[in-house]
Amino acid sequence: MDKSEIKRVEAYLRDKFRLPSISVFQRPNKDDSAEVNIGDEFIGVIFKDEEDGETSYAFQMAILDIDLPE
Repeated sequence: MDKSEIKRVEAYLRDKFRLPSISVFQRPNKDDSAEVNIGDEFIGVIFKDEEDGETSYAFQMAILDIDLPE
């Protein structure tokens, strides 16, 4: 993902989740994905998919059992 795509996805996530502290960063040695953080905490990865002339982005977030409230 290039810088302009990352900024567009970041703006979308900030608006959609109403959370201005979401940041999207390029991943080292990867051009098909970017990291997503809230503040300093890594929360997931955005993957870019180009198929049949269309582009989509998939957000993948793992939630650990130990992070869930009792």
